[in-house]
Amino acid sequence: MAALASAHQCHPLPKTLSVLKNTPQVKGMHTIIRDKETSRDEFIFYSKRLMRLLIEHALSFLPFQITGVSILRAGETMEPALRAVCKDVRIGTILIQTNRYTGEPELHYLRLPKDISEDHVILMDCTVSTGAAAMMAVRVLLDHDVPEDKIFLLSLLMAEMGVHSVAYAFPQVKIITTAVDKKVNDLFRIIPGIGNFGDRYFGTDAPPDWSDEEDLLDS
Repeated sequence: MAALASAHQCHPLPKTLSVLKNTPQVKGMHTIIRDKETSRDEFIFYSKRLMRLLIEHALSFLPFQITGVSILRAGETMEPALRAVCKDVRIGTILIQTNRYTGEPELHYLRLPKDISEDHVILMDCTVSTGAAAMMAVRVLLDHDVPEDKIFLLSLLMAEMGVHSVAYAFPQVKIITTAVDKKVNDLFRIIPGIGNFGDRYFGTDAPPDWSDEEDLLDS
């Protein structure tokens, strides 16, 4: 991971990346949700608002027929925003957890809509640091015959490392986010980041092997 983190330093961000315009409104919401002192109610409120803006931005790249796939657990928080703008959208789920002995991502649960290969797919996770879980999720979609150029990875916040990793492995996947942070720390958590999104949103302490980006394994 350390080698991967340094491999992309000083490289320009890939052309497959689209970042939501940093308006005063977006900047203000990021300031609120990045503040560790923000109350859970405010964190949820402004996260949902950012999710809605992110989904609406992503839809400008997409045709009418789409399917959503959330990477559990944080990714499922984006489902209501997708349903709010796409009333009858089909949604699947993927659960990826870290093998505590090898540190490698493992697929633990998968539920995808029938004939998903016929749709454009919005793959959702709230944060992406190294890109490990996101890349596994993309591979799962490819194994189910979803064309690479029909996959759109959406995240509220990404690290440059994760952006480069996904773009290098899957150059046709469109990457859409509201912000990109430059660094990750020694535990591969985004700096300054957003904290553990799942814990802050659900008001829980995450099990050590959840695939949330803020934990040792990212999306």
